[in-house]
Amino acid sequence: MKKKLTLLSIVTLLTICSFGQSVRLNGYAIGAFDDGVDSYYSTTNYYNGTIKGGLVWGAGVEFAVHQENGIELLYLHQDTKAPMNYYTSEAQHTEFDLQMNYAMIGGTRYFRGHNEKIEGYGGLLLGANFMHLENPNGNKSGDKTFFAWGLRLGGNFWASHKVGIKLQAQLLSNVQAAGGGFYFGTGGAGAGVSTYSTMYQFGLGGGLTFKLK
Repeated sequence: MKKKLTLLSIVTLLTICSFGQSVRLNGYAIGAFDDGVDSYYSTTNYYNGTIKGGLVWGAGVEFAVHQENGIELLYLHQDTKAPMNYYTSEAQHTEFDLQMNYAMIGGTRYFRGHNEKIEGYGGLLLGANFMHLENPNGNKSGDKTFFAWGLRLGGNFWASHKVGIKLQAQLLSNVQAAGGGFYFGTGGAGAGVSTYSTMYQFGLGGGLTFKLK
């Protein structure tokens, strides 16, 4: 996955440079809030619990397609915990280790006023979340990829012509499809066949933005 993302980034940068568009490098540090999840995948088996919040960090390369519009290739990462109550043959509780890696493409719309040092923005993110789940009971683990989307709203405050400070609110979500996903149970972390509640994580934070071209 990392090799594919690196190759895609190089191709994107070469394409940007060839068309002479302006380029920005964006760094992010977002504090995410907890989110409750549950699944009742039979009349007798279920789980419910929390995807804990924490630091979501990452970076993106953005190029202008118009003075007021940009497209960004973005990577975000989060290490967190998922304490779960579940029932198969008996009620149990486990705190799972969860790692999330988002690979996203974002469209950004900028809003500018009379002050050139301040610009607002909003946009939509689409991509995938590559999740890794570890069960401390028996050292079992599983991997799964989900379609992901997000929304963001924020502002850039330019300290100089090249460097700006970002303030941002965002929402990231996994679409849990029928037919596969993580399950939490006595068998550990793995792939189960069921439907799940969609995960929503709201976050507040910011970062830095640099004009490269």
